[in-house]
Amino acid sequence: MKQLWLEFKQRPLWRKTVDIIVVFFAAAGAAIIGAWGLYQLGVTNNHGAVDKNYRSLMSVSEIEDLQHAKLTQEQIDAEWALRYARLAALARHYPVNARLILNAAQHSNDPLVVDRMIAAAKIYMDEDENVDALADKLCGILKGVKQKQNGNVIPWMGGVEWPALKQAILRDSALINEAGRLTGVEPRLIVGCLVGEQIRLFNSKREMFKKYLGPVKVLSVQSQFSYGVNGIKDFTAKAVEEHLKDPTSEFYMGKAYEHLLDFETDDHTNERYKRLVDYRNHLYSYIYTGCILHQTMLQWRRAGYDISDRPDVLFTLFNVGFSQSVPKPNPVPGGSHVTVGDRVYTFGALGFDFYYSGEMAEAFPFWRKRFNPSQKALTSEDVARIQDNMSDCRRPERGLEYKKDSTAQQSSAPSETPDPYGINHETTRPMEHTAQ
Repeated sequence: MKQLWLEFKQRPLWRKTVDIIVVFFAAAGAAIIGAWGLYQLGVTNNHGAVDKNYRSLMSVSEIEDLQHAKLTQEQIDAEWALRYARLAALARHYPVNARLILNAAQHSNDPLVVDRMIAAAKIYMDEDENVDALADKLCGILKGVKQKQNGNVIPWMGGVEWPALKQAILRDSALINEAGRLTGVEPRLIVGCLVGEQIRLFNSKREMFKKYLGPVKVLSVQSQFSYGVNGIKDFTAKAVEEHLKDPTSEFYMGKAYEHLLDFETDDHTNERYKRLVDYRNHLYSYIYTGCILHQTMLQWRRAGYDISDRPDVLFTLFNVGFSQSVPKPNPVPGGSHVTVGDRVYTFGALGFDFYYSGEMAEAFPFWRKRFNPSQKALTSEDVARIQDNMSDCRRPERGLEYKKDSTAQQSSAPSETPDPYGINHETTRPMEHTAQ
């Protein structure tokens, strides 16, 4: 080695450089070949190991399911009740996991999937955490109570009308949620107003609306005296627009909303009518509704009464209008009377029933805060996008309901109705109870 080193030192610089490069590549090649050899021999393979909880993992998969079981609805409901009891027991120890399992179970048609999820969670529990004992105790109590099949506890939701109306509302879910975003109002509140108005309309002209709502599943659009799917009067809509522009108003929503309902033309009366009486696109109806709710809430808050957590009162005030919105302590719900079946409800109660029913919660979830005002003003592009939602569908002549001559009566004949769904709104009797 010493001789080699002496010879290396005596070589010229260029030769030393070449020798170093050759040695480097030789070492790199040897390392690569060696690594490849080790790989081929399987030295680097991870052969894995048997999980120490393998028996528990196997037992989770072995839990039976109800996929092929022939059970009655009553038996399935009873099984769900027992699983909710087991989740309640788990929640006393691990509320986070209980909540996650409950949310997942809601998307399953098999109640026994809960057993699998709980069993999987128990793998990591200490032996002294006796969740099973509490679960068995709760299940024992439930087994002592006979399972009943009473249907929906809310009477008016038990009829054939509600499923049809629900589908019609879900078709508009994107528009309703957009209106909620634009107005800073929880969309579920907007739907509560819509439900109250549509149920009222359906039952005021039951046979006519049943003919169309049931098979076609559409929302009724009013075009005389009150406008749109939420029955908003012209002077109410005009007041909403004025409140948006007036910083001194008790209903003022803030600078961010001043241009929300800007017009494209100078003929505001006709443009407002076209916005609301739009059979194809109901966005403006929902925006006006959101504004009414938001403005009314602000009026009461500025007077020292916070009704943001009182949907029943908000629905009532939407129904009776700005003129009857007088802030005071201890407000009570009410509004127009609506007869459904053999029961009489108020507008506020119908909206309240829907709001807390859990119906359509996936499409219209509950917000942590029902009102979420925006601090960012709308741009001209934002306003233009909102205005683009107004369709060019045919509408009845505005003011036709006030004309008494025969020509006006003939123009509203059913055979010439402009409603694309075939509903003759012009021969419909004006409603006594509607949003003011």
